[in-house]
Amino acid sequence: MNLNQIFKTSRPIIGVVHLLPLPTSPRWGGNLKAVIDRAEQETVALASGGVDGIIIENFFDAPFAKTGVDPAVVSVMSLVVHRLRNLVSLPMGINVLRNDAHSALAIATCTQAQFIRVNVLTGVMATDQGLIEGDAHHLLRYRRELGSDVKILADVLVKHARPLGSPNLTTAVQETIQRGLADGVILSGWATGSPPNLEDLELASAAAQPIPVFIGSGATWENIPTLIQAADGVIVSSSLKRRGQIEQPIDPARVSQFVEAMRSSLQQQPSASPTTPVAMPS
Repeated sequence: MNLNQIFKTSRPIIGVVHLLPLPTSPRWGGNLKAVIDRAEQETVALASGGVDGIIIENFFDAPFAKTGVDPAVVSVMSLVVHRLRNLVSLPMGINVLRNDAHSALAIATCTQAQFIRVNVLTGVMATDQGLIEGDAHHLLRYRRELGSDVKILADVLVKHARPLGSPNLTTAVQETIQRGLADGVILSGWATGSPPNLEDLELASAAAQPIPVFIGSGATWENIPTLIQAADGVIVSSSLKRRGQIEQPIDPARVSQFVEAMRSSLQQQPSASPTTPVAMPS
């Protein structure tokens, strides 16, 4: 995955648009215009603040379906993404929670988004939705059937979940890439708003070479100067909200503060890959 081709930078900042509750979700308010308006406002806030890409997800649809979402969710997300792509020119991605990668890929392909996020691509994770099994073999075949070039960013040992067994992080990263064929991997903390630790990021980046590793949660303007030294990009949301509260909309001032903190820290470092390449097992 060539980050420069998609994001025009080697270490992109990807802001997240959390859609308000969608049709059929428990908290759906019956007002589609409110969903679209909020998404447009947040997209403009992220773009004006200087992010390099945006990912759209149905975050407020909890409790989530374990696998397939209702067709109404796919319809509304497709409509919203189409609107947002006409609003800004930034690269966009899709995450259909909890783990409906097929719908995400369909939405992204039809709206010409560039990437998707998949919480569980390989392995088995115990989650609040039950056991979720990776379905990489169907997803990759579906991408081929669609004739799609949408990239797959896959979480490794995803947040809000525990693996069955005790997999080694290095092995989990390598299997996600080599056996799951992920185009990029994402490392998060234990929950939304919780960052991965630096040591795990360094291990993941070493194991993933030359595939990019993204910070998937918990990044703030305070910790990003340190964490980004061991990663190739960051997906950020919670710390960009007003008062840092997840239910609030994106705050443009917080976006600018985050972008400045990260870019200033990178300018002070010599230009290099975040980790030294290591030999990968055959």
